[in-house]
Amino acid sequence: MNIPQTSFPRVVIIGGGFAGLAAAKGLEEQELQVVLIDKHNYHTFQPLLYQVATGGLEPDSIAFPLRKRFNDVENFYFRLADVEKINPDKNTIQTSIGDLDYDELIIATGSTTNFFGNTNIQKHTMEMKSIPQSLNIRSLILENFEEALLTSDLEKRNSLMNFVIVGGGPTGVELAGALAEMKKGILPKDYPDLDIRQMQINLIQSSSCLLKGMSAKASEKAEDFLIKLGVNVWKNLRVLDYDGKTVTTKGEDHFKAETVIWAAGVKGKMIDGLNNECVIERAARIKVNEFSQVIEHPNVYAIGDVACMKSEENPYGHPMMAQPAIQQGKLVSKNIIAKLFNKEQKAFVYNDKGSMATIGRNKAVVDLPKWKFQGVFAWFVWMFVHLFSLIGFRNKAIVFLNWVYNYIRFDRETRLIIRPYKNKNSFSFRK
Repeated sequence: MNIPQTSFPRVVIIGGGFAGLAAAKGLEEQELQVVLIDKHNYHTFQPLLYQVATGGLEPDSIAFPLRKRFNDVENFYFRLADVEKINPDKNTIQTSIGDLDYDELIIATGSTTNFFGNTNIQKHTMEMKSIPQSLNIRSLILENFEEALLTSDLEKRNSLMNFVIVGGGPTGVELAGALAEMKKGILPKDYPDLDIRQMQINLIQSSSCLLKGMSAKASEKAEDFLIKLGVNVWKNLRVLDYDGKTVTTKGEDHFKAETVIWAAGVKGKMIDGLNNECVIERAARIKVNEFSQVIEHPNVYAIGDVACMKSEENPYGHPMMAQPAIQQGKLVSKNIIAKLFNKEQKAFVYNDKGSMATIGRNKAVVDLPKWKFQGVFAWFVWMFVHLFSLIGFRNKAIVFLNWVYNYIRFDRETRLIIRPYKNKNSFSFRK
């Protein structure tokens, strides 16, 4: 890896997401050697991935180079690699570019899509956990409309214009709202020779309410917003299978659709090497104590989505969201410094700052600890919080200008097929 040996303790961080980045920031200006490893050379602001997928933002506006963030930090090293295995007994990790030893290890690998063991669904549906996956969805949406123009088969055309989103959490709700706004104001202009009214947006939720984890009022209002936008909301309906053409459900309702986006669950992104006692298999999360230390390995920490810190308030661990990850990352950096200087570590206490989701133009729901509200004001609060949370002035400026332009013109300029997703021989115009 070409990491120099020094007299400073080496802290290795696996993952440059919200948790890993917060931990790395907290270790700046310390007498430590910090090595950050990620398979991408950028940090992704995941809450806005759906806007990349629906042509509202370009991917570089929600990504920030990891090297740039730590350019002026001494004894900091970034390596672009996949971590393949952890050897906690030897204090080493194996990566795609070589092995590395550590004094303290922070696992912040985040989460991945949970298909609950269904290989057909995994093979044929789209997932949205990264920028490349969001670009794939954007290309597929636009390619389907281009293909719909070329077919005289009415059933095929309807299938190409039928969209199914599985999962009624924030990702599913926000994506459904964005697609509905495309249907309303953008696609009729781009495809005047298609009857866009035939486009169907189906949001399927297995439970009885959307936005599970938020207030009942937020759930009801989000559903009301979606229905008014023309989204078909299906509750208490479980998806069993998808063969690439037909979505099969537990009920009598089945859907013919060329595009199915799976937003129904996440699980921790595991790395080999930890024994079974350290892992909760079903959720693929690592068991940690109140200091985020992995059970049986006091110099290995796990934070963010991949970690499960059980308590009376959170018997299944903390929510797999950005705020717990950031807060854990900040505290772990302080605890590592305290540990190395023989000081007492502090237990993690989650400060729930609330949750929010946007359903479209002037429509959002916000649940704060002492205040819950919906509508236009909630939408402005949602925009401010997300804009403020982006890394880098350039990204904040570009996203703000895009939002202002899209609001005034009711347009999404980045509906571009930069890299085709479908097979190049699927229809003739791309040859």
